[in-house]
Amino acid sequence: MTQESGRIVVLNGAPRAGKSSIAAAIQDWDDGPWMNLGVEVHARHVTPPRWRPGIGLRPGGERPELEAWVPVFYAALYDSIAAHSRLGLNVVADLGHHDAHSAPLGILPDCARRLTGLPALLVGVRCPVGEIMRRRRAGQPGREGEYATASADEPVPEAVLRWQREVHLPGIYDLELDTSVLSPEDCAAAIRRRLDDPAPPTAFRRLAAG
Repeated sequence: MTQESGRIVVLNGAPRAGKSSIAAAIQDWDDGPWMNLGVEVHARHVTPPRWRPGIGLRPGGERPELEAWVPVFYAALYDSIAAHSRLGLNVVADLGHHDAHSAPLGILPDCARRLTGLPALLVGVRCPVGEIMRRRRAGQPGREGEYATASADEPVPEAVLRWQREVHLPGIYDLELDTSVLSPEDCAAAIRRRLDDPAPPTAFRRLAAG
């Protein structure tokens, strides 16, 4: 019997943009299991402490001693995503791709090539910096102290601005969502409509060829 490939949804955006809430809404769908292989799972539970945050390394070249491992971590993650799909399992992965390291690493095109031939949708999850800062100030249970907030001298930390600048480059997506105006359920519904569209997704194919 030929195994039908599971569908893949990669959510790309800055921290606190709402990706994990969208992933949770997708996991509530009733069309078979949707496995979460996102950055939080990888950084908090898969990567050994001395190499953290691993694929969660923020833009700016702040940890050059870790950078050689980041392409390897991403390659292993995307090979795992592909393996799940080939076994018929659906995958949602919330990530924060960027190439703002000490030197460009070309990670996203390599990741895209690892999904060749699989039904993979790349979704840009956008959120204005003002709303990002509001969410950072509000905090998140279990994540106390993990997010840069603000000070009188720096109302928007440079690290937050770097995420806003870098995470959506080159901006090739199958679908883009603004979580300042859409709830996680609204976003999941939009993703469902795009998955049900007979036109195949092309973002990863275009990135792989670039």
